[in-house]
Amino acid sequence: MPAARRRVTYAVEVASTDILDGARRIVIYGVTGSGKSTLAARLSEITGLRWHSVDDLTWLPGWVEVPVDRQRASIRSICQEPEWILDTAYGKWRDIPFGRAELIVALDYPRWFSLQRLVRRTLARLSDGRLICNGNRETLQQIFSRDSILVWHFKSFRRKRQRIRQWMTDPSAPPVHRLTSARRTEQWLSEIASVQAKNQKR
Repeated sequence: MPAARRRVTYAVEVASTDILDGARRIVIYGVTGSGKSTLAARLSEITGLRWHSVDDLTWLPGWVEVPVDRQRASIRSICQEPEWILDTAYGKWRDIPFGRAELIVALDYPRWFSLQRLVRRTLARLSDGRLICNGNRETLQQIFSRDSILVWHFKSFRRKRQRIRQWMTDPSAPPVHRLTSARRTEQWLSEIASVQAKNQKR
């Protein structure tokens, strides 16, 4: 029988003297538009842990989806490493990182906040034509299609929030640190940076 996983309960608004509790394998999860990739990049910069863009592993040029077996193989290869950050976890292969993750950072922001952030991001990408995930671009045709990321936000919002709450009470899931506002997320990152700086001085 494998040893029981030590479960850590994180308070939402209370700082900790050991913010990550030693976690070196982290999944960022949250509603669409909450800023998961941005948080993954910033957490990587502070901690030195390498982060991986799931969209880059999911989409080929021309918005061609990578076959699921290849997605699973890529995620499995990453998760075999001792340290990593993933900026989300899709249902097609969520079992792989969850079998190794030491922490889920859940962005559980209000709908209005994540939606306005998503709209602003989408408009900015349309305006400047920036390249995303392997050279793709967002287009007006996509925005007004049935597969639009804005449509997906509304379809998935409630389900993702419910999933976060279920994980928080599931002893078989990795520990969850739930962040409910951008202000609290900024505070949390500042706390981690402070701890990292103190550790480096020792």
